[in-house]
Amino acid sequence: MLDKNMAKRVFIIEDDANVLSSLQAKFSLEGFQVGTSSGNMEIGSLLTEIKRFKPDFIVLDLILPVEDGFEAIKAIKADEEISLLPVFIFTNLSDQDSRNRSLNLGVKYYFAKSDVSVDDFISKVKKIISNLERGK
Repeated sequence: MLDKNMAKRVFIIEDDANVLSSLQAKFSLEGFQVGTSSGNMEIGSLLTEIKRFKPDFIVLDLILPVEDGFEAIKAIKADEEISLLPVFIFTNLSDQDSRNRSLNLGVKYYFAKSDVSVDDFISKVKKIISNLERGK
């Protein structure tokens, strides 16, 4: 269980600079410590950054410039140190196949950018994290 007195830590992987800065600003305003990556690196380097930051959860876009988000999910879920971190997909891919592929790789939370605003996404993430902390 996460310590209630410590700020939650979120690591955001998003290649759209506008979306990334919006997520970063809004999570920060909500009291989160935020680490970010534009996804412009190989998976190994990305995993190193995630582990160095030690997040409580990850926000991941599936459309990234070097490796796609599906490869990132596989790598995260295969790495014993970070495999249990909740991963929240926030992507432009709203098709059922992308959603199913993510769920089959072990992601429980999938949000299409066309279906939810950044503010609503952050509200939903906060509620899910709160429920996870309470063991629901």
